[in-house]
Amino acid sequence: MEQREVTDQEGTSWTCVQAFAGVSGALAEKAKELSEDKNHKVPVVCTPRGGAQSVRLELANDWLQELKDEELISAIAKAQREQ
Repeated sequence: MEQREVTDQEGTSWTCVQAFAGVSGALAEKAKELSEDKNHKVPVVCTPRGGAQSVRLELANDWLQELKDEELISAIAKAQREQ
């Protein structure tokens, strides 16, 4: 399972994974296909260490490789404000 870790300005470490990331093989491809929307966005769940609530994001399907840490932290902060 691929994941990314980022730390926000408050020192909270977040671990982010794409929904269905634990599925492998043909099931993984089908899950990815089903979860990706028409704008090529996928659901991502970011879980903090130390008390904050997990957030669910919709990010571009290449978020693991292409999204900058600052952009991911910004998306997490926005999702927290909207909860």
